[in-house]
Amino acid sequence: MENGRRPRLEDVAAKVGVSTASVSLVLRGVPGPSERTRQRVLKAAADLGYQVDRTASTLASRRSRLLGVMVDIHSPYHAELVEHLHDAAEEVGYDLVLSTLTRTRDENTATRTLLAFRSEALILLGPTSPAETLAALDAQAPVVAVGRRITGAALDVVRTADDGVGQIVDHLVGLGHRDIVYVDGGKGVIATDRRRGYRTAMRRHRLDGRIRVLSGDHTEEAGERAARQLLAGGELPTAVVAFNDPCAIGVLTGLTRVGVDVPGRVSVAGYDDDTLSRLSCFNLTTVSQGAREQARHAVTAAVERLDQGRTVPREVVLTPRLVVRGSIVRAV
Repeated sequence: MENGRRPRLEDVAAKVGVSTASVSLVLRGVPGPSERTRQRVLKAAADLGYQVDRTASTLASRRSRLLGVMVDIHSPYHAELVEHLHDAAEEVGYDLVLSTLTRTRDENTATRTLLAFRSEALILLGPTSPAETLAALDAQAPVVAVGRRITGAALDVVRTADDGVGQIVDHLVGLGHRDIVYVDGGKGVIATDRRRGYRTAMRRHRLDGRIRVLSGDHTEEAGERAARQLLAGGELPTAVVAFNDPCAIGVLTGLTRVGVDVPGRVSVAGYDDDTLSRLSCFNLTTVSQGAREQARHAVTAAVERLDQGRTVPREVVLTPRLVVRGSIVRAV
């Protein structure tokens, strides 16, 4: 703008020839204006260099229209979920504020930060806090737990069914594998459910005596430690299933580094179908949790609580899908 003045909403409206209310609807992503008007407003805003003053709009409406998202900074799958959450939130006129989990930053700190930034609802990716802690948090702002089964608390949940690891084991057994090792995900409900899924599937195929669980967590480092443990134990299994994709990639890397043929000698599978699993250098067999669908359901649940007055908690359970790639083959 001339004289260095920051462009205002009125300037965009004047350039397009529509009301400031219409401009506001377009810039907030709220349905109403026609597609032609929307495109003209967006172009005018870009030409003028207009930027939304979120602080001013928040003060005016007394609402932040922010959904707070807790995300594990080390998880490629969480990063993909956040991308889809952004898309889903923008479609209904909301934005996201992120708070990260790190090795030194716990869930309590992450959620307190989200509330401090006036998040109207909280979308928690893979929370590990006790159900009563999450219930207390839900009393402050609506909570949507993504990826985790919740018992003992009336919360909104979006997750996949618990049989994903079982699908992997079933497929491996169908390929002739019997000596199948599982690398665990550590503590927490999600890790417990996947470990149980492995044990249940092995028993279903009458492989009780072959059950073997190695300690691990959600990192590549844990997978490499598991690979070293397998190598030190002598005879290798024909297949390894890991808690998630990074852990599986760690197993794969640890084995191939010392010349073990994957999948010729040992088949490896993960869980989550994150972006790394799809790289040709890994080509990892895994289980898809439907990141896009989970994100859309999570945003819908939050908006229903905030804008539609829903008070009864709801659980959305999606069906996991086995994604077979080149990291597993028929047992020799």
